[in-house]
Amino acid sequence: MTGPTEITVLSSLATKEAYLELVPQFERRTGRKVTTTWAGTVDIMKRMAAGEIYDLVIVSSTAVDDLIKQGKVKGPRVDLAKTGIGVAVRAGAPKPDIGSSAAIKKAVLAAKTVGYSTGPSGVYLMGLFDRLGIAAEVKAKTRQVPSGGTVGTILASGEAELGFQQVSELVHFSGVDFVGPLPPEIQHVTVFSAGIHTNAKAPEAARALLDVLIAPAAWTVIQKHGLEVGG
Repeated sequence: MTGPTEITVLSSLATKEAYLELVPQFERRTGRKVTTTWAGTVDIMKRMAAGEIYDLVIVSSTAVDDLIKQGKVKGPRVDLAKTGIGVAVRAGAPKPDIGSSAAIKKAVLAAKTVGYSTGPSGVYLMGLFDRLGIAAEVKAKTRQVPSGGTVGTILASGEAELGFQQVSELVHFSGVDFVGPLPPEIQHVTVFSAGIHTNAKAPEAARALLDVLIAPAAWTVIQKHGLEVGG
């Protein structure tokens, strides 16, 4: 590979744990340094709109598609992993029944405070509460973490009693007990994908890194961290 020895990546947090296990392997093998900026979906899109340049961008598949249409990222997009929405409580707190949509509705209404994100899971959740007919009742007790924030943080601190976010962002979070995924009838799976920036300084190296992240050898790592393989 030719070009700069550093690869810059802008990534959402949903794939962070698996990514942090896989990237050092790539660095050791190639001698190239990977510098990663972590951000929420909203912030990533703002950074792209402002003209920031990274070699590789990792975000939801719909956001990558938008960036391709805008000419910011080269197509086609490459799907890395997918994850549904999970439910969690503060470590040691009672775990509510979440086995059905009716149980989720009951748990949300019973909770004093409910945490959610600004990312894909948060957007879906607001629509879900509306469909369940509880949006008005829940509004005053919701706590939204800022773009790039993790719901686990406000669960662990006690600021939120019940929290919803991508399974991969909750399942191993310190100070939190993972209750489980949303039941199938109301589950929403988000695919996280990558694309090489149109003006990437190290496009060849970024492609090599991407190949490592999607290789069959990475599948065990991906699954270990609450993600499913592919799109």
